Amino acid sequence: MKPRHKRAAIIIGGLAALGVAAYLVLNAFQSNLVFFFSPTQVAAGEAPKNRTFRIGGLVKPGSVKRDNLTVNFVVTDTAKDMAVAYTGILPDLFKEGKGVVAQGKIDADGKFTATEVLAKHDENYMPPEAKQALDQAQLQKTVKSLK
Repeated sequence: MKPRHKRAAIIIGGLAALGVAAYLVLNAFQSNLVFFFSPTQVAAGEAPKNRTFRIGGLVKPGSVKRDNLTVNFVVTDTAKDMAVAYTGILPDLFKEGKGVVAQGKIDADGKFTATEVLAKHDENYMPPEAKQALDQAQLQKTVKSLK
């Protein structure tokens, strides 16, 4: 085999390995990509059916029901409510009326089953997506009341 053919084979092999590596990285990135939705968007059918996503808003006061490690609560964006079930230990900052982001899937009953619950870390912070969703829901509510 001539040196030129060896170089060409090495270059082609390197490009093929680079292509396979890029495919694997992009595939892993897409499978771990999690989108955020508000309860209003979920009610409108914008959320994926059989895929993990995040829902955020405020924990509706009076909605937290505990049964051993299973906690049922309602997340609201002041326009729509979404029932959430979570089994596990909640963050210390989880409270009624405070901001929360839950990650999980919608089950067959239409209830959101969370695998992870995140609570805000101080009284002034709310995840930007949750704040925007709450502001947008409040704006829609105001527009409807003006009509």
